[in-house]
Amino acid sequence: MSKERARRRAEREAERARQAALRAEREARLARRRERVGRVTALLPRRPVRIAVQGGIAARRRRAQNGLVAVLFFIVQVIAWLLWSSWAARFGVFVLSVLFVPLFVTLVFDRRS
Repeated sequence: MSKERARRRAEREAERARQAALRAEREARLARRRERVGRVTALLPRRPVRIAVQGGIAARRRRAQNGLVAVLFFIVQVIAWLLWSSWAARFGVFVLSVLFVPLFVTLVFDRRS
């Protein structure tokens, strides 16, 4: 019985050692990659990156209008898919929608003011 336990313990320890070796190899590879990427990025010039979203009233209104146009476009496409099983009809609705979106935006949303 104790020989069996010792054998199983040795198997578990061997498996743990194998997992630890794999983990150490993976961590060493990641460290080498990080160091290589760090050397390359150190050579590149630093440029400020602007991520902030415009927060003015006009920008918020424009985002809302663009969202509305996108939702309406999607609804039209879903309705076309549900109504017609013909691929030609679906494609035709898609093409017409793409052509009419700028017209719709121009007529409905007066962005000059």
